[in-house]
Amino acid sequence: MTSLGGVLVVGATSGMGRAIARQLAKEGHPLLLAGRDTQALDELATDIQIRSNTKADCKAFEALDFDSHTEFFDACVEYFGGSLHGVVLCHGQMPEQDVSETDFALARRMIEVNYLSGVSLLNLAAHHFESRKSGFIAAITSVAGDRGRQSNYLYGSSKSALSTVLAGLRVRLAKSQVTVVDVRPGFVDTQLTWGRPGMFLVASPETVAEDIVRGIAKNRAVVYTPFFWRWIMLVIRMVPDVVFRRLSL
Repeated sequence: MTSLGGVLVVGATSGMGRAIARQLAKEGHPLLLAGRDTQALDELATDIQIRSNTKADCKAFEALDFDSHTEFFDACVEYFGGSLHGVVLCHGQMPEQDVSETDFALARRMIEVNYLSGVSLLNLAAHHFESRKSGFIAAITSVAGDRGRQSNYLYGSSKSALSTVLAGLRVRLAKSQVTVVDVRPGFVDTQLTWGRPGMFLVASPETVAEDIVRGIAKNRAVVYTPFFWRWIMLVIRMVPDVVFRRLSL
């Protein structure tokens, strides 16, 4: 990030969204916070302005109202006087795997929220930054997208698909000097993961937010956070399939 331009944070009331917004505010970026819970957004914006003396405002966003996305994004650009500098996508859903396996409506909603709404917004952001020949896009995917595991392959597939889109955008936008960052967190201490079995090496949202903002500044293609998840997932990807099938992962 070479200038203190305005940043749109979508899903700002999530655990990671809040931490990322606060970290960006510390850096001096004016913020537009988007999500469904406008009261929580307003409270977060007020808190950020008091703590960081940084301008922060909020705007309602509905991930599955695809027809409203163009108007929403155009309004966000207009809010910053046509010079939106960055977009961070933090919104998502992670229902239990066993429930998703038998409830297609629930699985479909998760895929639409995690993947399709991301594609919709990323396309709009890509066109904007491509025309300006500057800016950044960062989206929260997951280490769960690195390899299909029986414990969360439906959720993982939605994140893997989003990672593929980000990879393609990175190549497309490189010639326009636009940074595209795929953020792959491991287990993070948020409401989304609270109480789930099998959690280990759980990181705080604040640690993850610092890694993300640092990764954007350094134009990282993929940010595993905390860093050791890069090596954990490398090992998991290298396990032969005949062995992998026997593992309770």
